[in-house]
Amino acid sequence: MTTGTDLDLTALRAHFPLLSREQGGRPLVYLDNAATSQKPDVVLEAMNRFYETSCANVHRGVHALSRAATEAYEGARRTMARFVGATDPREIVFTRGATEALNIVAASFSAAHLRPGDRVILSGLEHHSDIVPWQMACDARGASLGVLPVNAEGALDLAPLDALLAPPTKILCLVHVSNALGTLNPIETICARARAAGVRVLVDGAQAAPHLPIDVGALGCDFYTLSGHKMYGPTGTGVLWGRGDLLNALPPFLGGGDMIKSVTFEHTEYAEIPARFEAGTPNIAGAIGLGAAAEFLMSHDRAAVLEHECALYAHMVAGLQAISGVRLVGTAPGRLASQSFLVGDAPAHDVATLIDQHGIAVRSGHHCTQPLMQRLGISGTVRASLGMYNTTEEIDRLLAAVVDARDMLA
Repeated sequence: MTTGTDLDLTALRAHFPLLSREQGGRPLVYLDNAATSQKPDVVLEAMNRFYETSCANVHRGVHALSRAATEAYEGARRTMARFVGATDPREIVFTRGATEALNIVAASFSAAHLRPGDRVILSGLEHHSDIVPWQMACDARGASLGVLPVNAEGALDLAPLDALLAPPTKILCLVHVSNALGTLNPIETICARARAAGVRVLVDGAQAAPHLPIDVGALGCDFYTLSGHKMYGPTGTGVLWGRGDLLNALPPFLGGGDMIKSVTFEHTEYAEIPARFEAGTPNIAGAIGLGAAAEFLMSHDRAAVLEHECALYAHMVAGLQAISGVRLVGTAPGRLASQSFLVGDAPAHDVATLIDQHGIAVRSGHHCTQPLMQRLGISGTVRASLGMYNTTEEIDRLLAAVVDARDMLA
């Protein structure tokens, strides 16, 4: 299979059982990775192994199965700490996904730090999961929202950043990579400016983690979230990383078992992290599967994988630009993995439906970024998004399908 790098795509694809299926009598081409990615055999095997050999609840149990389950679960936590560059595994909180992780920070940080008149800054590229929780928090606390604007290319306009970081701003929240446009934000630069202003930074890394090595220390942020199912792990899994001193100073998001030191009817003393934010029985198999996905990613030459993905992306963008009637949506320099586009005046859903008839999975709609779509003056787009297993031949099939869709809708 064509790759243009030293990456063995045939061997890599063999790890993903679903990629061998057919769709409408044709080999499946899966280009909806920004929505969810396919799962390698090692992830499926790790989850099955837990259920088949050591299924028990974690923590506090003294019997052998519980000890084995706890070790596997906490082993996954140590793996995720390595994956994001955390120095202390206790800073890793398992969640149901990036959405829950973002909600935890919005609810807990606002309870501890937001007061009437304070301000939260979001970027104009945000997913609804980083907009709605902060709206709820600001409404509850009497705070306001400000927005770091986006230019016509889909890049952040950093000119007003310092003014937006001035008091009464308490926290800045932004995506690492845009799910709708593929825009890669200069997180290190933004975090340095926020730190100089005394403003905390929360980064949504759901779209970055499958493609880029993550080092939260080098990024300089205070909180970082990721979504397991977008990085070849199970659905319903994710991670919140936060600086330990900050997390331990925040009130819990949920109450229940395992997040306490002691409980009486008069008073509850909360546990320290990570238990503080992991109330109840966790998704044990999911966390183990997420750890396996992270190990799978780290077992590959990530520089070679990124080189392959960037070459494939460049081929896709050039091919789309060469098709008469196709308009790229999002043209900022340094984009990564996802490309939105429109075909003439045709509704995005119609285009995606016709592409699907070629056995090719792409996504259409507003991609949970309605404010961004409004800024760009459109209701939605067709989006093709890449994974590590995609090939040049698959992109060529996409380009041919777009031409067919254009001709049918003309």
